[in-house]
Amino acid sequence: MSAPTLKTSPHLRGMKSVDVIMRNVVYALIPVSLFSVLQFGLSALALILVCTTVCIGTEHFFCLRAGRETTVADWSAAITGLLMALVLPPGFPLWMAAVASFVAIALGKQIFGGLGFNLFNPALIGRAFAQAAFTVPITTWTPGMAHRRFMEFIPTTLTPPFLQPDMEAFQAWVTGLKLDGYSGATPLAMMKFDRFETDTLELFLGTIASSAGESSALLILLGGGYLAWRKMLNWRIPTAVLGSAFVLSAVFYLQDSTVYPSPFFTLCSGGLMLGAVFMATDMVSSPVTPGGLWIYGILIGVMTVIIRLFGGLNEGVMYAILLGNAATPLINNLTQPKIYGAVKKRKEVKA
Repeated sequence: MSAPTLKTSPHLRGMKSVDVIMRNVVYALIPVSLFSVLQFGLSALALILVCTTVCIGTEHFFCLRAGRETTVADWSAAITGLLMALVLPPGFPLWMAAVASFVAIALGKQIFGGLGFNLFNPALIGRAFAQAAFTVPITTWTPGMAHRRFMEFIPTTLTPPFLQPDMEAFQAWVTGLKLDGYSGATPLAMMKFDRFETDTLELFLGTIASSAGESSALLILLGGGYLAWRKMLNWRIPTAVLGSAFVLSAVFYLQDSTVYPSPFFTLCSGGLMLGAVFMATDMVSSPVTPGGLWIYGILIGVMTVIIRLFGGLNEGVMYAILLGNAATPLINNLTQPKIYGAVKKRKEVKA
């Protein structure tokens, strides 16, 4: 009887292709996108259409430029466009959104070689560019549920290319809405600078000023739950992000509740929920090892809270996820599991 021969394992192949997974992510983002349009009207719809169209067009252009088959059918560019629109203010000038969307695909994805090679989440690369290049429009917030939102655009939306938005016209438009108690600031800004904490239920349901798609934590969680149920999202990452952010913010809140926000406010405010569910979970830019997923998620959650509480910005999710993306190769190396059947080399004992 001959001795058994060790060969390469017969790896199982899943039935879910890239385009199937990406298409389901789009399905999960549809409720958030529709709520954004319901809340902010024509401007939000135009923002979504422009960002998605530019991302798909840029993807197609670079594929043709490289002489390879276009990859727009895998839906990844559409996801980048949707997320790009959802993390921008609803009245963000469309020409600026188009430039940021181009950067998201060109510098965030194609420069690395396309899908599967990008180190960072492309939508966050575009958002970081917009944060640096268009500082005033990126921090100009619009009240939701304006009574003429389906009949007219927010004034800043149709700003001509290469011009700054007319802020006087925008302020006059907001004043004409006659909204009691509207300050033009997001809940995070009011908490950081005025120590005013917005009602958690309002944050959870999404009836507040925010980026186009960051307002309703409920719809974001429903979309993430759908992906987790379809086994197209690794639940460990959002659990680690939200759990670590909750615990750390609870520590500070118990220390001084008059200065630091409650942990429930931390979870539901800003882009933490959207980032944890739809951006930190990007399969390409997140770790592949089970232990690495927890380290990666905890790193993002902790950095988000630290930036929010002690940084110059009132939001830290974007930079926290980008830092997590940058640390992913190191995390993968440090958390590699032991190879099955591998034997450690014994040190030679000198005589």
